[in-house]
Amino acid sequence: MKTYIKINASDNVAVALAPLMKGTDIHVDGVSFSVKEDIMQGHKFALTDLNQGDAIIKYGNPIGYATSSVEAGEWIHTHNLKTGLGDLLTYSYHPAVSEVTPGESRSFLGYRRGGGKVGVRNEIWIIPTVGCVNNVATAIEKASQRFCRDNIDGIVAFTHPYGCSQMGEDQDNTRRILADLVNHPNAGGVLVLGLGCENSNIEELKKFIGDYDENRVRFLVSQECEDEIADGMDLVESLVDYASRFTREAIPAGELVIGMKCGGSDGLSGITANPTVGAFSDKLIAMGGSTILTEVPEMFGAEELLMNRCETEELFHKTVDLINDFKCYFKNHNQTIYENPSPGNKKGGISSLEDKSLGCTQKSGTAPVKGVLSYGEPLKEKGLNLLSAPGNDLVASTALAASGAHIVLFTTGRGTPFASPVPTVKIATNTTLATRKRNWIDFNCGVMVDGVTLDDLSDDLLEYVLSVASGKQTKSEEAGFHDMAIFKQGVTL
Repeated sequence: MKTYIKINASDNVAVALAPLMKGTDIHVDGVSFSVKEDIMQGHKFALTDLNQGDAIIKYGNPIGYATSSVEAGEWIHTHNLKTGLGDLLTYSYHPAVSEVTPGESRSFLGYRRGGGKVGVRNEIWIIPTVGCVNNVATAIEKASQRFCRDNIDGIVAFTHPYGCSQMGEDQDNTRRILADLVNHPNAGGVLVLGLGCENSNIEELKKFIGDYDENRVRFLVSQECEDEIADGMDLVESLVDYASRFTREAIPAGELVIGMKCGGSDGLSGITANPTVGAFSDKLIAMGGSTILTEVPEMFGAEELLMNRCETEELFHKTVDLINDFKCYFKNHNQTIYENPSPGNKKGGISSLEDKSLGCTQKSGTAPVKGVLSYGEPLKEKGLNLLSAPGNDLVASTALAASGAHIVLFTTGRGTPFASPVPTVKIATNTTLATRKRNWIDFNCGVMVDGVTLDDLSDDLLEYVLSVASGKQTKSEEAGFHDMAIFKQGVTL
């Protein structure tokens, strides 16, 4: 078993794959030395003597600068490394676009919908237009469980606190996300539940929904009912009758859209789980499928790698705007752009935002960037897409679902039980987490430390994703968890 790794030939640090005791002998590139102190799993140590101000290189790129002199074998972390990130930058396009070689044809068992869409679940969704009717939505959800049938995967209410007392773009963003969920093909039927006096009332929301099947989408205004729960149950029962007509059938894997997100990252995220998701992404795209990468603040420090993979200069400029617009969002709220990583990230071995971002973007694989999406914008181009959304787990995962992701792959080194509107696969970066939290973790990438190859593990992940697309429940689905969160950006009246 390997106990440490030098990720890139140009790196001047290595990462402990297992805890290293002080005095452990290290042999790298023909040089031998001993670690000067205990090094925790996921944490870095110097491979050579460094002076104050020297760049710390990991993944072949700077992750910060030494704040003091460091000897080979010494621990490198927040106590002796600082970020090198600044504010807004000027970028230039240096294309480094890899050609995608078509891969083997695979399929999953999904649901054919109207308009050429496909789904991986046949659920009934109850979507409130405003937080005022959240409890009504939950009551209808609970009372309607008796309508479930074998080919109905669930009846779920997605509550949220918004839909009124919002202004301008902030209010429109709420309407976009709700409309995206109404149109999502994982829902065989949708009840849109309104209050009646809210800003984002049903008639306003219909403008964002666009054309819809009246059998699939039903509307209820609570203020116009004598008993909104009873009326809501009647509508849910009719939606179940409609959705029950759908059955699973073989669908090419090239029609899948998979969201990619990480949270509670640790020092192994960029070594095990994120590269595995990246290799999976490349394989799915080679089959004609699509993936979406988000959490823009965790691209800071690695953004040029993504920019240079843009297929066209127009996409390059969209990616520049994606990055700089989010930096301006931070600055407009008087916040530091590099106020990241989190305490949990640091405990797991991540020392700077560059360190976190270079590991995070491993999930994108090597395929060219084919599309850049604004928040709430549905996917249009097949292949790898970048999506504007923050790093927050619930908000970003909801944004991925709203843009069309059938499934979200969520890598984590710390663990989390949350869900999203679509099946959310929790992928552990280390075996300790996967073993301890079997009720949270769906897939373990920690086995890479034991010698499982990236190619084999990404093949295993592909098989797992196809099984989830065909109906296998994730751990959060087994627990009955369904979450959603909207990105609040404006004034509350």
